[in-house]
Amino acid sequence: MGGGPSMSLLCYYCLVFAAGLVSASAATGTSVPPPLPVLPIPTAAQLAWQRREVIMFFHFGMNTFTDVERGTGAEDPALFAPAALNANQWMDAAAAAGASLAILVAKHHDGFCLWPSAYTAHSVRASPWHAGNGDVVGEFTAAARARGVDAGLYLSPWDLHDRRYGQEVAYNEYYMAQLHELLTRYGKVWEIWFDGNKGTNATKMTYHFQEWFDTVRQLQGSINIFSDAGPDIRWVGDENGFAGTTCWSAVNRSSITIGSAGIEKYLNEGDPRGTEWVPPECDVSIRPGWFWHRNETAKPLSQLLNIYYNSVGRNCVLLLNAPPNATGLIDGADMARLREFGAAVRRIFGTDLAEGSRARASSERGGGFEAGKVLDGREETYWAPTAEDGWRNGYWIELRRPAGARAFNVVRVQEHVALGQRVERHEVYVDGVAVARGTTVGHKRLHRLACPVAGRTVRIWFAARRGPPLVSAVGLHLDPYATDVM
Repeated sequence: MGGGPSMSLLCYYCLVFAAGLVSASAATGTSVPPPLPVLPIPTAAQLAWQRREVIMFFHFGMNTFTDVERGTGAEDPALFAPAALNANQWMDAAAAAGASLAILVAKHHDGFCLWPSAYTAHSVRASPWHAGNGDVVGEFTAAARARGVDAGLYLSPWDLHDRRYGQEVAYNEYYMAQLHELLTRYGKVWEIWFDGNKGTNATKMTYHFQEWFDTVRQLQGSINIFSDAGPDIRWVGDENGFAGTTCWSAVNRSSITIGSAGIEKYLNEGDPRGTEWVPPECDVSIRPGWFWHRNETAKPLSQLLNIYYNSVGRNCVLLLNAPPNATGLIDGADMARLREFGAAVRRIFGTDLAEGSRARASSERGGGFEAGKVLDGREETYWAPTAEDGWRNGYWIELRRPAGARAFNVVRVQEHVALGQRVERHEVYVDGVAVARGTTVGHKRLHRLACPVAGRTVRIWFAARRGPPLVSAVGLHLDPYATDVM
């Protein structure tokens, strides 16, 4: 790819720069350029991914029918027989949860392929489903397109079935051939999932991750690649859906080996000195297991909201798994919980109680970067202070609320991360009383307060030594479920 920025990134920055010039000219007639970025910064694809906030995972396969989380690879393909598989219903589930991207497990560790791969007999082609003529991946991607949901795929590197596993060249060729099938047969794929997960006694195997990544780029130029070490999206370091209370989007990829133990804390928090933008994804299942089990039920709404605040509310994207059952459908109770979750998020954040406020700040860069930009509801505009302001004592922005404004118990703060992540500490004051504090902000930081407050002034103080903070939004919300989730 060369040493320079990608064309998509250059185009995006040009748009950001142009937006700043236009808004400045309109306000003052004099162009005030945007501030320089603080590297690293996201690509256009990474930025679009971050703004999704909630995406879906669908674990479905041989384990669904054997009632285990990890198969052996010796399962009979005849066991795979979903009587009522309906991928359109899966997309209804994704939409209900507020997800714009859905990822399917195309092959799990047992090696059974949910598409009729030409490179193995261990696939849906050997099953009784649709008399061996079925293609779950095909139905999944078609349903996603029809519903307006973007599609992603997971192809497990660990394969307990294929005899080539353990033979470095032969297996990597096999894996690459299957990657080629998945990325050329089914249209645009928005995210591809890799991991290094395998059992402690697994056959030794060297994965050619870089060759895989380069092949993915060749076949799908604007795709985001997920793994422990990115290159585009990293694992958050746990499967509980919780990012670190400090969460930087940057890391040093040279410090991470995919599949290695002991990297979880680094992944969870990121690195303020990181040289590469690799934001975290929080993967968690709506049920205790990743695959459907008859004796399990969905997490309560209170727990799902807690996960949301600790993932989306800590600069992450939430990847929520909903496993289809053995008939090929999302269970009715799980579907109801997803609808309840999506409706709750919309209810909390659909109304901004900062509306009608007036904003002022410690300083303003100039026309187009005024304090009021945090209230205009636009991702691409932002408040920027002067470079000199706040270097020693921090920066602040304050909302003056109208008389009679409703009480709130959630404070939302968002950085303009297109030009880098800068905030390292912040504090929230209501009528001069500290009500919340934290470290990083990133794309979004959510603070739930101990109780609703109806203050007239809300001031947020920032420390940002990497460069002046660029704040795109400050919002105030009322969470009526707070007694359940605090």
